[in-house]
Amino acid sequence: MKQDTYDFEEKFLSPYAFKSANAGARAFPVTECVLRTDFQRDRDRIIHSKSFRRLKHKTQVFLSPEGDHYRTRLTHTLEVAQIARTIARALKLNEDLVEAIALGHDLGHTPFGHEGERVLNRLTDNEFMHNKQSVRVVTLLEDSGKGLNLTPQVIDGILQHRTDGNPATLEGKTVFFADQIAYINHDIDDGIRAGLMSESNLPEECTRILGNSKGRRIQNLVYNLVENSAGKPVISYTPDFEKALNLLREYMFKNLYTLPAAKSEEVKAARMIEMLFHYYIAHTDTLPEFYRSLLADWPARTVVADYIASMSDRYAVMIFEKLFVPEAWTLR
Repeated sequence: MKQDTYDFEEKFLSPYAFKSANAGARAFPVTECVLRTDFQRDRDRIIHSKSFRRLKHKTQVFLSPEGDHYRTRLTHTLEVAQIARTIARALKLNEDLVEAIALGHDLGHTPFGHEGERVLNRLTDNEFMHNKQSVRVVTLLEDSGKGLNLTPQVIDGILQHRTDGNPATLEGKTVFFADQIAYINHDIDDGIRAGLMSESNLPEECTRILGNSKGRRIQNLVYNLVENSAGKPVISYTPDFEKALNLLREYMFKNLYTLPAAKSEEVKAARMIEMLFHYYIAHTDTLPEFYRSLLADWPARTVVADYIASMSDRYAVMIFEKLFVPEAWTLR
């Protein structure tokens, strides 16, 4: 029963953990569940949402990759959740809160990865960021305008998971670190699979400290974070690990994230998103009914960005072809 979970957390979790019994009030009251805590319910609401399912067809690094083994935004999210739960359990933090934040942290991501985000941010005069869009998804856009009605602690963790964020809970901070550990290491793995980089070419000053394989790096980063943070009201690496990880991140930006061979199609993706945006700004009457209803309360550029951001890669291509690519003539 739920009370057993409350009792367990009070007895065994760190004094710095956020306890489920203290979860903040939802925007709209709900009937209590006798089995699940509020954070467990938040996790379930996210997993059952349409936005979560769409992540399986959204780009992580490689646009619409041919192989089955490249990461998508969904598999990235699952890896973040796994790493975050490992850290949370070791630090005696609230695993349910961590998992809910991790599963929801990228719900607002656009099609075609960060390139899609950059385009929409430019077209909306710097109003679009995926973390803020994720909050917009869970508070408004999901369930036909009802949102997911999550607890404020989960919403805060989703909003603040970026590098410049400041989560209100250690659970939120845990997801930030897990996100960084996951994307750097699985992007290296995907880059190697694509033949664009190799383990031996990674900076020696990074691999000497962090490890010379994906598994070792993830393990060592998690170990270092846990050992340096256990029993403390903050979470952090030791200085040598933090420096090595930052250097590895810089290496990835120079040698994969901006590499022409990996990103050559992004120019087309950016142009496609821009054309879709301008089309719907000029033809708001062609937006789906739900998005048209938002125009009563929100600027057209915000609503159009909502619609485009919701698209998977393949759905965006399909809509683009429908609007801009001539169909072959057939006798009707």
